Amino acid sequence: MASHRRPKQPSRTRVTVLTTAAAAAVVLSANAANAAPSEKPSKDEVKSKVDALYEQAEKATEKLNGAKEKQDKLEKQISTLQDNVARGQGDLNELRDGLGSMASAQYRTGGIDPSVALFLSSNPDDFLDKASAMDQLSSQQVESLKKVQAKQRELAQQRQEASAKLKDLSDTRAELKKKKQEVQGKLASAQKLLNSLTAKEKAALAAQDQERATRASERVDLSNSKAASGRAGAAYAAAQGMIGRPYVYGATGPSSFDCSGLTSWAYAQAGVSIPRTSESQANIGTRIYSQSDLQVGDLVFFFGDLHHVALYAGGGQVLHAPRTGTVVRYESMSTIGGAFQFGVRV
Repeated sequence: MASHRRPKQPSRTRVTVLTTAAAAAVVLSANAANAAPSEKPSKDEVKSKVDALYEQAEKATEKLNGAKEKQDKLEKQISTLQDNVARGQGDLNELRDGLGSMASAQYRTGGIDPSVALFLSSNPDDFLDKASAMDQLSSQQVESLKKVQAKQRELAQQRQEASAKLKDLSDTRAELKKKKQEVQGKLASAQKLLNSLTAKEKAALAAQDQERATRASERVDLSNSKAASGRAGAAYAAAQGMIGRPYVYGATGPSSFDCSGLTSWAYAQAGVSIPRTSESQANIGTRIYSQSDLQVGDLVFFFGDLHHVALYAGGGQVLHAPRTGTVVRYESMSTIGGAFQFGVRV
């Protein structure tokens, strides 16, 4: 006889969970159906975001340039220290050889104890500390021992300094790598945004940017502007010859430039060496806080952290390497994103 068991009923808890899940699914489906598709950012929105990223990239670029400058300086200092240590070690060896020869000669004539000769040639510091033995040395030997001591101390100090600079160099290289990645990341993000635009939109943005710069520079006749000095005029003339060269972060010319790369290169053509970064360039020469007092060739700084520098061109215009995607060109100071901070007359 078949068994007729009553089917097991689902528990009250399980029913509640299933009901809740089903309701949630219905809500999610309804929301998905009613949600508007994500809107593509407008050309102007893209431009605003890209400009912000380019400004951040330029700021990081100046930090990158500073790390590069520090690395180059440390490498030269380390090389010089290592050369000095090598030469110093050679001098020390000669001093020791000469001292040992004197001790050997004295020993052969019976004038000095053999143990004293050993001290003279291998451990002058310990020997000099033994005041009781000083009467066994000639004045020439005492003087030679002092020279050996001095040279040993000098070499120890130079080795210690070289070691510290090598550590600093390692840290600087790590910072350099980090800043380079930061710049590349900002530029990649900007390019991704630009890639979301159509070719027509990209062309329109480029034309808009160029038109703004051209219109601003055409407003003023720069031919009568006076250079701050002969070297400032020469630097400005050199920069004029670079108009149209592309902006490339970290570049110092002559095929491409970043902002401080252009200014440092231009002054180098005038025979004047100035620091590599905008922040360092801001700390040279004489500061000029009134825009009306600026003259052609003066360095002009923008943004609170001074991450952008240009050459004053007269009439409220500058000649500079603006940012990624542009070229060396004239531009009105009023169209630059960051406020004018001050000028520097080199």
